[in-house]
This record gives sequence, C-alpha cells and structure tokens, in this order.
Amino acid sequence: MITFEEHVRACPAVYFRVGKDSPELPTEILQQVVWDALHHGDGAHGQISVEIGSGLSFTVEDDHPRTADEQGRPLTGFFDSLLDKGRWAPAAAAVLSVRTVVEVRLGGRDYRQELAGATPVGAWEEFGTSRLSGTRTTFHLDASYCGPDEAIAWSLLPEELHGHECDALPSPVTFSIRDLRAEAEHSTGE
Repeated sequence: MITFEEHVRACPAVYFRVGKDSPELPTEILQQVVWDALHHGDGAHGQISVEIGSGLSFTVEDDHPRTADEQGRPLTGFFDSLLDKGRWAPAAAAVLSVRTVVEVRLGGRDYRQELAGATPVGAWEEFGTSRLSGTRTTFHLDASYCGPDEAIAWSLLPEELHGHECDALPSPVTFSIRDLRAEAEHSTGE
C-alpha cells in the first residue's frame, strides 16, 4: 500500500495542479495552502496573512478553529503532528518541504512543532500564551524536489490566491501578501 507521503511525491499534480517538473510548482503549493487557510469547512472565509520569505519558503497564518483534548491541548493530526487532520494541503506541502514549523494558538496557549518533511523532529511543545487562535505554518520547500532554480512567482496578488469558488460568495475577504524578497530588493537598491 502506498503512503500519503509517497503519493504526494509521486503525483504532486493531484494535490497542486502541476507536476514535479513544472516551474509553477512552488507557486501552486503556496496557492493551495492559502486556499485551504482562507476557506473554513462551513464555506465561510477566514482571516489570513501570507509572507513569502524566499523563493522556496513561505508562511501562512489563519484563524481556523482547532479541536482540543480534555486538557485543552490541540489534537494531533497528520503524521502525529500539529498539522490538522482535516486539512490536506498543509500536510501535502510539508511532504514536499525540508523543514516545516507549525504553531497552533488554542485556549490562550501557544504550541510549536518542527517537522523534517512530514515527520515530526520531536514532540510539540508549549511556548507561550496568546489571546489569538489559529495556526501559523512556515514551509521551506525542498529545492532538490522542486528544482533549485524554481521559485514562488513574484508579485502574487491576493485575488490570484482565491479559489474559483470565491466568485460565488458576495465579497471575498482580502488579505495582504508580504513578500520579503521584494522588501530586501528595495532596501539594497536604495
């Protein structure tokens, strides 16, 4: 039987609309993770933020509610990690990453876990307190898989990251995309 990880690596187009050899793969991975973060299970749009750190790294923060155990801690998800079992896009993106950091805010407490690919490096740990709730996930895509010369597209617009389903809803949520690559380019060129 093929595992989820093996299937993602063998058939990325099933998850990200393009194959391994496509220069659009990093952008499509970002787009699917954003689409997942933006859309709640009930069809409502959530609040999100997106930060592109480099050609192959990005962070998506969302306000998806998490389910807690009897002690108020998040339930484990994919790969016995903090990746929510109900959300396949971040799990598939983790499979194609060399490093993923998942931070969950739940019940006034913050939890963090690092993954190597989809495998937890260690147990998740509590690291602070917060009044916010939701998840912040940073992905560092695998250059040996995506291609060392591939990168997330420059100048992405929020409307490019909404799904086609958003057109049917009255007024999709807008959100900003902070591209640290562009900020670095402007600061060094001045």
